[in-house]
Amino acid sequence: MANVASTTASAGSELTARALREAVFAGLITLGMFVLFVGLKTDQNIRNELILTQRWGLLATFVAIAMVGRFLMVAYVQPRLAQRKAAKAAAPDVVKEETFFSRNWSKIAVILLLIYPPVIVALVGVQGSLKWVDNFGIQILIYVMLAWGLNIVVGLAGLLDLGYVAFYAVGAYSYALLSSYFGLSFWVLLPIAGLLAACWGVVLGFPVLRLRGDYLAIVTLAFGEIIRLVLINWTEVTKGTFGVSGIAKATLFGIKFDATKDGFAAMMGLPMSSAYYKIFLFYLILGLALLTAFVTIRLRRMPIGRAWEALREDEIACRSLGINTVTTKLTAFATGAMFGGFAGSFFAVRQGFVSPESFVFLESAVILAIVVLGGMGSLTGIAIAAVVMIGGTEILRELTFLKMIFGPTFTPELYRMLIFGLAMVVVMVWKPRGFVGSREPTAFLRERRAISGSFTKEGHG
Repeated sequence: MANVASTTASAGSELTARALREAVFAGLITLGMFVLFVGLKTDQNIRNELILTQRWGLLATFVAIAMVGRFLMVAYVQPRLAQRKAAKAAAPDVVKEETFFSRNWSKIAVILLLIYPPVIVALVGVQGSLKWVDNFGIQILIYVMLAWGLNIVVGLAGLLDLGYVAFYAVGAYSYALLSSYFGLSFWVLLPIAGLLAACWGVVLGFPVLRLRGDYLAIVTLAFGEIIRLVLINWTEVTKGTFGVSGIAKATLFGIKFDATKDGFAAMMGLPMSSAYYKIFLFYLILGLALLTAFVTIRLRRMPIGRAWEALREDEIACRSLGINTVTTKLTAFATGAMFGGFAGSFFAVRQGFVSPESFVFLESAVILAIVVLGGMGSLTGIAIAAVVMIGGTEILRELTFLKMIFGPTFTPELYRMLIFGLAMVVVMVWKPRGFVGSREPTAFLRERRAISGSFTKEGHG
């Protein structure tokens, strides 16, 4: 027993010493990386002269966070992850017992989303709910829908698409231009925008039928930039960088959300507020997102969904089974693009203004990051990743109390992307296959069995 205790103590001291060394190295690396653009800042004085402001306290905070984080990672997180991995390897066929929450999580999530606006209105009032419903409800659900649409292309079919924002732009401009020139309603233009985006998905799919991997990513990236440049330069139709403004709002069975006597507030006897329209848009995008999830789940159980998964795993084997890879790829691009078009038309209705600046490559990168971090092919993980990423960035906008800590010159908006990037690195170290690293197969033999992420192909979690 004494030998076992001494061995355990020596192993613990070695682990602590290694963690301390790693923490020191992490602190030195952070100091070297951030000393120029965090510790030093150029500013102008009252005489309009360029001066150098020193912010050593903020730099010390970054270094301390890096050191503490690295120490905790090496000393506590990595050993526990190693133990959990060893336990899974020892019993790979063990299936966790289902609890009430795990069986009914989707129904619980839908119920919580349905009661979210009334609860917010009850807590902060009708006018106070405007920001919470719009920024932390509608904004997140838009990205959830976009990520679920991209998941069909990337997560199920395994086709890396870096230009998904192009279909988002097609849907937005389709609604904006057709409603402005022809006066059509939102409910008529919503399916039209989806169909037009699907057509452009097929147009993109034809040139990339023989491409895979990095080459496919480059072509899709170029397609997204081509659409954006067309929107900028085709000024006779799209009005270029000025964008399209005055886009018609959506109506509820012909009832408009305005200040007229026939408006929603007047008909219901409610005080006039723009929050009613935002609440209506919240339920609208919730319905569209649930439609996307329903269609995705149904398609996965159909032969086309199994063909997508076969194409993702091995295209050569997929061809040897007699599956037409041409139609399989085109249907994946068209279906994913259609949901992007739906989301784009809703974006135009919500904003009332669209311009090419809203459809840059960064949007495609964010949507793809949501799919990867959530776990490709997992609707649950993607929804969680969208809430964390989009909701987290919105929360960072509100961190005004940090000015009390770091001084009045500190602006959280300038550092939210830095914090966002660090959080992504931590998540990928902790869960390299996304928040949901295991999935159930679409087709199974005799009994349903969960597949661990360690048994799935790298990158296809």
